[in-house]
Amino acid sequence: MSTNLNRRNFVKSSALLTGLGFTASSPYPSISTKEMGVELAIATICLDGFGDEFFKPAFEIIPQTPIRNVEFNVWYPRSLSPAGIDSIRERCYHNGLTPISLQGSSFGGNAAKDTAHKLWLMEKAKELGCSRVKFTGAKRGEQGGLGTVIEVLKELAPAAEDLDVLVTVENHANNNIENIEDYEKIFAAVDSSHVGMCLDMGHFDGAGVSNFDIIEQFHSKINHIDLKDVVAFGTYKSVPYGEGVTKGEEIIQALIDKGYSGYVVIEQAPPKEGLELVQEMTRIYNQFAKFEKKA
Repeated sequence: MSTNLNRRNFVKSSALLTGLGFTASSPYPSISTKEMGVELAIATICLDGFGDEFFKPAFEIIPQTPIRNVEFNVWYPRSLSPAGIDSIRERCYHNGLTPISLQGSSFGGNAAKDTAHKLWLMEKAKELGCSRVKFTGAKRGEQGGLGTVIEVLKELAPAAEDLDVLVTVENHANNNIENIEDYEKIFAAVDSSHVGMCLDMGHFDGAGVSNFDIIEQFHSKINHIDLKDVVAFGTYKSVPYGEGVTKGEEIIQALIDKGYSGYVVIEQAPPKEGLELVQEMTRIYNQFAKFEKKA
């Protein structure tokens, strides 16, 4: 079957179902001039873990929950291939799911290869009807450090603006992208409406960085939220939602008060003891669904 035909059919169906606003002159929806409100989503890592499952558990479990927006963790070669992207598109369509973001492997290493990898994902995201790609950094001080992150982002920014796709730069504890100073350097070097921050609330808490200080300083740059709970401030270990110290509801409300528009992504959530994944993801969705408000 023609890949282009599949894409056109999916894009047409998605536009009709979600009102994304495609026009005859552009096959892609505009994201830079449209406020979307706040919507919940789920990352495939919640169901697939870190293994190369080709999203089989995700596509089995997510349709049984109220969640319809999905962020795909495309870390393996077959997920990144044209056939892999086609498979994501077709399975989303048949399961009534909406791909909203692609998370690729981290910044670092050879800058030319890294730039090519991320440009590819930006193109594939647009083919899926996504408006976002997400990347974090390598372990602190490795793979070229923050310098390589900035070098690659400088090349990605003009392409992101041309494609009208948001590049969301995610923090991780013990990572090249971890704290306030790291983001100050990134945004001083790369000033683009299409390059911003993915606020991973659990990783900020795990790194001993106040989410509320981050929001106060960078709220205009935050274009994606990862929902996570950790065992203690200054110690990164994810725990079931509600069993750690991360003030998820307060963090989301603080961002909404600052005008946040975008997704809140359930990510890397170990289930409460005795709960199956369908029950656990539904529980988390129900806890945070009150924040959903489409523009």
